[in-house]
Amino acid sequence: MDSLRALIVDDSSVMRKIIERSLRQAGLGIAAVLEAGNGADALTLLAENRVDLILCDINMPVMNGLEFVKKLSGIENAHGIPIVMITTEGSESQVVQALAAGARGYIRKPFTAEQVKEHVLPLLRVHA
Repeated sequence: MDSLRALIVDDSSVMRKIIERSLRQAGLGIAAVLEAGNGADALTLLAENRVDLILCDINMPVMNGLEFVKKLSGIENAHGIPIVMITTEGSESQVVQALAAGARGYIRKPFTAEQVKEHVLPLLRVHA
């Protein structure tokens, strides 16, 4: 997949750039990256844009990652898109809830480009 369109949802603009850089370093062929600072903004972006991958933080203001994943079922452009949660060590129960709501994987912060590749690449093969 050389024309991957990714949506990165995180309230930290620095973390969004780190995630984007990790995707590129992992050699995933990123064509475009959309960014949102919370789940509500991400839903707005998805209403108008098609993406191939969503990477989402759990702890965010306005709408957290768990609420976002639960609401994705109502967004036509989001059906079948792999969702990978990005989390800190302390949110194990939220990760379990996110996976139950439809997320397909998670990556713990801090992470490396190699870890991103390990977690994301298999999901893209299934999705392609």
